[in-house]
Amino acid sequence: MKALPLFHFIAGRPVIVLGEGDAAEAKRRLVERAGGFVVDDTDRGAQLAFLALDHPEMAAGRLKARGVLVNVVDRPDLCDFTVPSVLDRDPVLVAIGTDGASAGLAKHLRLRLEALLPDAIGKLAEALSASRESIRARWADSADRRRALDGALGDGGALDPFRGAGPEDVARWLAQYSTIPEARRIEIIAPADPADLTLRQLQWLGAADTILFDPAVAPAVLDRARADAERIELAADNGADRSGLTVVLRGG
Repeated sequence: MKALPLFHFIAGRPVIVLGEGDAAEAKRRLVERAGGFVVDDTDRGAQLAFLALDHPEMAAGRLKARGVLVNVVDRPDLCDFTVPSVLDRDPVLVAIGTDGASAGLAKHLRLRLEALLPDAIGKLAEALSASRESIRARWADSADRRRALDGALGDGGALDPFRGAGPEDVARWLAQYSTIPEARRIEIIAPADPADLTLRQLQWLGAADTILFDPAVAPAVLDRARADAERIELAADNGADRSGLTVVLRGG
């Protein structure tokens, strides 16, 4: 991964858009749809800029010198950030990027995902947001709360978004559900190439609370685990019982 994916809130904020034609108009629409307002390059309050110019080098350099983050259409070498293809299920956004390699590929991946994600997933997200305090009251410990949500939102869970879960299911879950998933320990013989991880193995790595790993495991495989999961070399493991999901990665 060469870029850090972020969602930048621009509602009510100025964003520079320079250029004419379809590409510039597309960027203006993008800014306005996200609640920002378009300004020219003399505005000193802007932090982001989109350039759709035939010769953008001077304008890009001038804005960068002022600390503005710049996106230049069809010039990834001049970009401080790229614009992903976005699947919108407000407030759920799925952003697909290729580090500027192929906007067409990102678009077609989004179109495939459009057919998979239920339209009601945004309402589920809003219901979870509205229930945040109730969820915190039920599971005061953040690790317990995360595991409870993982169990509910996972495949076949009470709030499985791919099975059409909605706001009424959130209320039902809070009324009936009072336990968290039991501690589990799963061992994986790690491949050298993360592309060889199975879908189930990727799901385990994405949900794990603790990663016990053999030093021989490729760093690229470790990178597929949750960023905030605790990582412990197997040689340093004290054998203590751990709550939540522990994944043991051994070299192949």
